[in-house]
Amino acid sequence: MAKTLRRCSWVAGGSPAMTRYHDIEWGVPVHDDRTHFEFLILEGAQAGLSWSTILDKRKGYRRAFANFDPERVARFGARDQERLLARGEIVRNRLKISSAVDNARAFVEIRDAFGSYDAYVWRFVDGKPIVRRPKTARDVPSTTRESEALSKDLKARGMRFVGSTIVYAYMQAVGLVNDHQRTCFRG
Repeated sequence: MAKTLRRCSWVAGGSPAMTRYHDIEWGVPVHDDRTHFEFLILEGAQAGLSWSTILDKRKGYRRAFANFDPERVARFGARDQERLLARGEIVRNRLKISSAVDNARAFVEIRDAFGSYDAYVWRFVDGKPIVRRPKTARDVPSTTRESEALSKDLKARGMRFVGSTIVYAYMQAVGLVNDHQRTCFRG
């Protein structure tokens, strides 16, 4: 009889895509700028929606946002943004789409100023993941002083849809924080 893997409680009853995301990506340290940009865009798009909705639209986001190439997205103009509003494969929200383009421009500026976006963002956790190992999902914070600091700095650099809660979810997604529960096989 095959052993069933124990996962974080938020995955229970989730889709196969949610399970794959948990098992392969969530909490794994990212050092690739394009992946950082992808998760910044996806986490901003998720505001007010479920993460499973965004995961279901992830391929559409990759097509719509030039495979998350920040240089290309930074060049999107008004016509490109109108085109994106007509695409059913992404969340069609004018503010989220325009913020993604503005965030791409800020992302490129940050990357150029620090040599990479990765070098910039890992400074907020002193270069190593914060590992919490919470007992239950209720023990996981929605914001921390690190997410507050990163959110504040991103906003000062011109980014939008980067409030502290969104930024904390981003930090979890890219492994700046590892909040896998103690009983989870990834924990």
